[in-house]
Amino acid sequence: MKKQYFSQLDETIFFHTLDNGLKVYMLPKQSNKTFATFTTQYGSIDNTFKPLNQEQVVTVPDGIAHFLEHKMFEKPDGTDVFHDFGEQGASANAFTSFNRTAYLFSSTSNVDKNLNTLIDFVQTPAWTDESVEKEKGIIGQEIRMYDDNPDWRLFFGLIENMYHHHPIKIDIAGTVESISHITKDLLLDCYHTFYHPSNMILFVTGPIDPEHIIHLVEDNQGKKDYTNKKAIEHVFPDEPRRVAKSESILHMAVQTPKCLIGFKEPKPYRSGKELMKHEIAVNLLLELMFGRGTERYRTLIDDGLIDESFSFEYTEEYGFGFSAIGGNTEQPEQLKQKLREMVINFKNETIDTKSFDNARRKRMGSILRSLNSLDYIANQFTRYKFNQMDLFELIPELEKLTIEDLKQTLHEHFSEEGFTSCTVLKK
Repeated sequence: MKKQYFSQLDETIFFHTLDNGLKVYMLPKQSNKTFATFTTQYGSIDNTFKPLNQEQVVTVPDGIAHFLEHKMFEKPDGTDVFHDFGEQGASANAFTSFNRTAYLFSSTSNVDKNLNTLIDFVQTPAWTDESVEKEKGIIGQEIRMYDDNPDWRLFFGLIENMYHHHPIKIDIAGTVESISHITKDLLLDCYHTFYHPSNMILFVTGPIDPEHIIHLVEDNQGKKDYTNKKAIEHVFPDEPRRVAKSESILHMAVQTPKCLIGFKEPKPYRSGKELMKHEIAVNLLLELMFGRGTERYRTLIDDGLIDESFSFEYTEEYGFGFSAIGGNTEQPEQLKQKLREMVINFKNETIDTKSFDNARRKRMGSILRSLNSLDYIANQFTRYKFNQMDLFELIPELEKLTIEDLKQTLHEHFSEEGFTSCTVLKK
């Protein structure tokens, strides 16, 4: 077992790779709760690939990664593993994102039992043809619920405008039509390809003994037979830098219209510290432009163009990236034009040292608050690892950032060819 000490935060990560390829990371913390996540590097965008032990590339139905997440909680006897966690005093959950699926629990007792339960149910596919058909109705209802959610439709409407071919433009849950094509055998193909231990990370944090955790996991995995597995062959379509659509308008049952503008990342193939530096820079630029203490934010408020729902964010993973800015507004067209104008003007202005330092300190404070939350750490640590980054290097990388770095990022990311908008109007 190895360990890595992050002096600035006084945190030590212990890690070990098992013979079957499973990577285990442990963070001892003073807490009354233990959090654990078992995550596969497999999400909604992984829909075209070469299945394990097959020669032909296949394209599976949209939404299958999310569908598989639902089916993993089914036990061989037909009962639900949530019941087991409840009996053992744990709270369990799962989520599917664009490029990972995570299973997690938190508990104040029975940690060993809950950890074995977590590992075992994720490594024991147990669905039947009948249960797959039944699940289509359940997930179909979930999809319809999101179809009626204006904020969700607005967000995915913006992404759909950006991307011509990349599967990120497809809703994580798929569509009612796409999931109708999911079968037990297709789920098994996806499972055996992406749920091999070598494509997964187990992360545990709380009042733990790393040596004890490793012995427990090694004992668990020693009872299971995993053959060596070749690297997964993904296939992603070529994606132009320019957005697919410059704007879109949706009509829904809303009290207040909504508007998002966004910029498509033109160079989305970073990893490691290069990716960390870039996403820190874009987030800092968004804070400098639209943070609550800025003149631009006050102008938007004073002009009645935004309310408390106004927000901004930046998302980047290997192969895609985008920023999104906006919220509720009674004047969506005016807000769109004003936000675009503000970004253009900012590109022609000088970033002064005081504003830069203030924004950086604010960002540091936000990161440090987040790193005090074991829930946040447990949910984010793996995301950084899958991108060859360390969550605990965020502060040092932020300190290294310069105004020159921001200038370069500003002109690269906030380009006119990457601009688009989505608006939700009242029916």
